[in-house]
Amino acid sequence: MIKKTAQTSTFNSRSGLLTAFLLVAFGVILVRLFSLQIIHGNEAREQAAAQHNIYQKLFPSRGEIKIADNLSQGTVPVATNLKSFLVYAVPKDILNPSLSAASLAQVLRLDAKEVLAKITNADKKYVPLKKALSEEEQQKIKELKLPGIYFDSEDTRFYPENNLLSQVVGFVGYKDKSPQKVGLYGLEKYFEKDLTGSAGELVADKDSSGSLIFSAGNTETPAVDGADIILTVDKTIQFQALSIIKDSVVKNGADSGSIIVADPKTGAVLAMANYPDFNPNEFNKVKNPADFLNESVVGNYEPGSVFKAITMAAALDQGKVTPDTKYNDTGSVEVDGYKIQNSDHKAHGIQTMTQVLDESLNTGAIFAKEQVGNADFLKYLQKFGFGKVTGIELPEAKGNLDPLMKYNIKVTYDTASFGQGISVTPIQLIQAYIALANQGKMMKPYVVQSKIYPEKKPENTSPTDAGQVISPQAANALSAMLVSVVENGHGKKAGVPGYYIAGKTGTAQVPKKDGKGYEENNNIGSFIGFGPVEDPRFVMLVRINHPRDVSFAESTAAPAWGQLAQFILNYYHIPPTRTVGTK
Repeated sequence: MIKKTAQTSTFNSRSGLLTAFLLVAFGVILVRLFSLQIIHGNEAREQAAAQHNIYQKLFPSRGEIKIADNLSQGTVPVATNLKSFLVYAVPKDILNPSLSAASLAQVLRLDAKEVLAKITNADKKYVPLKKALSEEEQQKIKELKLPGIYFDSEDTRFYPENNLLSQVVGFVGYKDKSPQKVGLYGLEKYFEKDLTGSAGELVADKDSSGSLIFSAGNTETPAVDGADIILTVDKTIQFQALSIIKDSVVKNGADSGSIIVADPKTGAVLAMANYPDFNPNEFNKVKNPADFLNESVVGNYEPGSVFKAITMAAALDQGKVTPDTKYNDTGSVEVDGYKIQNSDHKAHGIQTMTQVLDESLNTGAIFAKEQVGNADFLKYLQKFGFGKVTGIELPEAKGNLDPLMKYNIKVTYDTASFGQGISVTPIQLIQAYIALANQGKMMKPYVVQSKIYPEKKPENTSPTDAGQVISPQAANALSAMLVSVVENGHGKKAGVPGYYIAGKTGTAQVPKKDGKGYEENNNIGSFIGFGPVEDPRFVMLVRINHPRDVSFAESTAAPAWGQLAQFILNYYHIPPTRTVGTK
């Protein structure tokens, strides 16, 4: 017979206590699990989802871009955000991978094997399964009540007005290998930092595996949403401008075209339309990347005869000519071994400076420039803002006056007097003509009315005086001469019955890509002007690139200009100042 020792008795006693403790602990755990999964299941899942969704709080919402809608007396977004939902898995939280994969695959119409591979990947803490869920998909997944499956939301950039302001607004997309979308063109690119806002920050403890431990002791710096950008663009004028430039390009079989409308008193851009355009919501469908470019601000070109008004402005400002100053037009000028002719290859005899603009005489522009002198002529071009960016809030080109500054050859100055041999952008021409319409005072063009940052006062744009370029007397004299162009010269088709309109046509040759001469049967037609002359409410440029059915701007750009001018005058309720049919 074996007797129990005191040591054995003590061991059994301790084992009993340990067993009892484990049974009690296990019972507590079971009660707790029952409470979490059954009684408080929904609450627990929401808390778990909140822990994972903390990442959402760290990323700001992108600011909106809006334009004025005078019909509703408010603004409408042209770039905004839509909330879309995605479903994701946290592999370590999934209890039954096979069942979860099969159920999700059926709802989401995905391959079950691929879903299973994703949700069993132990190296991943966050596995997106599908983005842009439909409401039906989201509801069905909720009803499955699968542990480890959560929902999150993300901002999707959306452009409600589609093509209306595509090149101005631009779009967002992935650049290089960046994990986040960024602005790639237009305002989206120019104001990337402002629109993006600033990301938040989460400071939290980590467990032994390096995973964040979500607790009340964490410190969180919330994200700051991006600024809203309010534009000066008028939706109604923009819509009409886009419609007209599209019709003109198609009608004339042209490559492309642009329209800019601005307020001469402030420099605010009221419309900026280019065609071909694109839908920013479907930018990946665009076959020609050149369609993304805003030709209104980056489209360098030799402007042609619209530049004669600038040359004449310099001569008038210096008092070297008057509208009635005469010269003898022999039809051509010999300079540096070159023969420069009028576009119609005719000699017109004795002509006034007003007639030089009416008939768009190259020899007359050279005569006016000669009265000023080459050095002063270049200074005037620089005062008018050519050869440098305007500063408008868009990526822009600066044009090119290098042929004048680098080579100082007489023939380059002569051709520049009528807009050939140098290059400008449409927005630079708008800025220069603002001075002609605004008593000689030039205003900087701008397209942003205000920036609205969260919890801050709006940053409003104030009109910027860019300098008194010519005297009010010279500006008034030139305005009258430009009215004559519309009344008696090549600008008749830009006229609006009942109003005095000032403007100038320009048909420019296009340089060959190798820089040697000009292309045959290719030109760019422009018309730029303002009205009503007594109190100008708008300055407008229409440019048509490579029209194939007609040769001169008076038949391409001028009619489109007149059509939009008529609309704007009616839209602004500006009463006629003359009897229809009179001059």
